[in-house]
Amino acid sequence: MNDLFKAVVDVDEEPIVICDTEHIIVYMNPVAVKRYAKSGGEKLLGKSIFDCHNAHSKEIILSVVAQFCANPDLNRVHTYTKNWDGADSDVYMIALRDANGNLIGYYEKHESRIHEADR
Repeated sequence: MNDLFKAVVDVDEEPIVICDTEHIIVYMNPVAVKRYAKSGGEKLLGKSIFDCHNAHSKEIILSVVAQFCANPDLNRVHTYTKNWDGADSDVYMIALRDANGNLIGYYEKHESRIHEADR
């Protein structure tokens, strides 16, 4: 991963888990490694995203990836809202595309509902 792009992902205060189109985890930012420590943390790298998700989550992931494949203009889908450590976080799947618009991967992006001043 290019150092500049890695720095963008690593500075994010919410977990980011990047997968390829085979659903293999290729990168986790430091917050994701910490957040998912009970599931294996950095040991999840190189493994299927489905190794740490239940059947319902797998169904959602596959559905969103199918939507990304069918619609090259669709690049962000809200999947659920979760309460982490007493704060609500909206979770999205984000499409990663090459210069031709082909899907090359995706990532899970959390967006906390806590206002920056309240952190």
